[in-house]
Amino acid sequence: MHVLIVGAGLGGLACAVSCRAAGLKTTILEQSPEITEVGAGIQIPPNATRVTEYLGLWPQVKEKGLRVEFLDILRYANGKLILRRPLGDDAVKELGGEWMVIHRADYQAILLAEAQRLGAEIRTSSRVISLDTENTRAILEDGSAVAADVIIGADGLWSNTRTTILDHPSPPSETGDLAYRATFTRESLVALGDSRINELIQAQGVTLWAGPGGHSVFYPVRNGSLFNLVLLCPDNMPEGTRTTQGSVEEMREFFKDWDPNNIALLGDACHPTLPYQAQGAAMAVEDGALLGLLLGEYNKHPAASGKSISGVLALYESIRKPRTTLNVNGATNNRYFYHLPDGPEQAERDASFVDYDWISGDSKYSWANVKQQKDLLACDVLAEGRAAFKSWIDGPRL
Repeated sequence: MHVLIVGAGLGGLACAVSCRAAGLKTTILEQSPEITEVGAGIQIPPNATRVTEYLGLWPQVKEKGLRVEFLDILRYANGKLILRRPLGDDAVKELGGEWMVIHRADYQAILLAEAQRLGAEIRTSSRVISLDTENTRAILEDGSAVAADVIIGADGLWSNTRTTILDHPSPPSETGDLAYRATFTRESLVALGDSRINELIQAQGVTLWAGPGGHSVFYPVRNGSLFNLVLLCPDNMPEGTRTTQGSVEEMREFFKDWDPNNIALLGDACHPTLPYQAQGAAMAVEDGALLGLLLGEYNKHPAASGKSISGVLALYESIRKPRTTLNVNGATNNRYFYHLPDGPEQAERDASFVDYDWISGDSKYSWANVKQQKDLLACDVLAEGRAAFKSWIDGPRL
């Protein structure tokens, strides 16, 4: 069987590694002229570290990444601790794997090297413009075609593959949020001479400031030599604009009353998620790792100039689609679950939770479905995020 993967991003490379490990002929079509190792920080939760174990890449990830010992959620105005989520050994015990942060370039290099070692064919400067679905062929920009038994669309949220399959444009909905992202070296932060920043950079954890209409995330990568910072707030860009040069003054104005002098982080990114999953912290970690990879790579990758934020989101979809679908569907289900009006269905819901079995409960409501909750909480979104970004940056231009 010949598997054709559109996009040499993290998702595409991870798919290639998995296919080659199964003995399948594998070809990746990448639009960029070369696969360049760039990027910023991302998080790899336990669900994703398990994927790296499955792919045989955990030793390399462990060597290049940094284990997260905790996740702190702080109040935006004064930095007061709201909640600490212990990770480290607790993550291994409760979620079945370590929680890591890593530089996306390192993660990308690991996946690329393994795909090449296993014999996957990687064709760069190969932009796919359409699909011949009847004959299972990808049509390239130069007019040539590549046939296969299976075509995997790993070209992101603004996927040409999806558009071809649906036979009509399928643009994503606006989230209403935007992210400022930046990366800082340890030396640049130490030079500030701020005791609170020094405390942050010494800690081996992820710090999130939560506030009205926005939040920010900070964590180390590359053994603490680099730090990733993402600040999220309402989107004020014109409709249809995916990326633009950030304004430091505008960013400072929005965050002026936030915990002062505590923003000195790595250039990462964040993706907004629905609140009904009670995943403000968990999804911030997962999305922060994912979008930290995506937007950080976008910000620094030489091939990113011809792309857009939509392409970054495309990467997000290519690797994060299963996780995103799980979260979005779960959040939608939870909204329904929370807001049931009084009546027979509400009474049935309430009765179903009497003496509820939290070991194997199979509720139709995501919030109480043990399997869905384990899939959600034990998932390593960062690994999926790395795969998604790799699919986007190395795939066709969108």
